[in-house]
Amino acid sequence: MAKVKHAPSESGCADLTLAKVLTSPSQRARRTAELAGFGDVAEIDPDLAEWDYGQYEGRRTAEILAERPDWQLFRDGCPEGEAAAQVGARAGPCDRAGTGCPGKRGDLSSAHMSRVLAARWLGLEPAGGRYLLLSTASLSELGYEHNPAEPVIRLWNETHPVEAKSGR
Repeated sequence: MAKVKHAPSESGCADLTLAKVLTSPSQRARRTAELAGFGDVAEIDPDLAEWDYGQYEGRRTAEILAERPDWQLFRDGCPEGEAAAQVGARAGPCDRAGTGCPGKRGDLSSAHMSRVLAARWLGLEPAGGRYLLLSTASLSELGYEHNPAEPVIRLWNETHPVEAKSGR
């Protein structure tokens, strides 16, 4: 079991006990795991890597929309990168049926991947992630209403602990 070792004012994750912690291979996600107190126990999972943006890597949405006014990431994907269905296929092993993990599990990844994971959790197509906006450094929790046949979003896009620390 992994348990956060610090007070709520430090990360908003105090007393959170997880059976397993997985992180994207990105440096940003691994650093987030460290800041949340999971650096020593987090396992890198390549399936949690952020969306492959192909030709759009490093470009701002406004730039892309100037060229393709009707473009939507979750609908259209990225040229020479991934479509939502491809990201969803990677998210498949991370959904509730494939966890292979008794107890709570923490996944740290980019916002777009996390949105796809949540859509898959709810039984939606990967493109359903377009409806689930996430802020940087937010906390979200997926769970069940009564049992695994009833997946729900228990907490979504919680930023108050981060805002309180940063004074926002």
